[in-house]
Amino acid sequence: MPETMTLDEKLAISVKACKLYQAGDKEGFSRVIRTAPMPAYLAKIMKEKMGVDYLINGGWNLSEAEAEFGPDWLSR
Repeated sequence: MPETMTLDEKLAISVKACKLYQAGDKEGFSRVIRTAPMPAYLAKIMKEKMGVDYLINGGWNLSEAEAEFGPDWLSR
């Protein structure tokens, strides 16, 4: 299981992503923001609304959802 990211690490990713967005680099923003773990509650909603393929193919960091729901949560 992946290590949990600290709040400071999550904030650093957010700051970096925001700077890229403000600079007009929306691709860079998207790439960077996906490295921060998606909160488990949001991953669950996204699974229901957007589908499993969206989460798998989107390159999202789902470590918090895996920690909360188990490693096989996407296939259930």
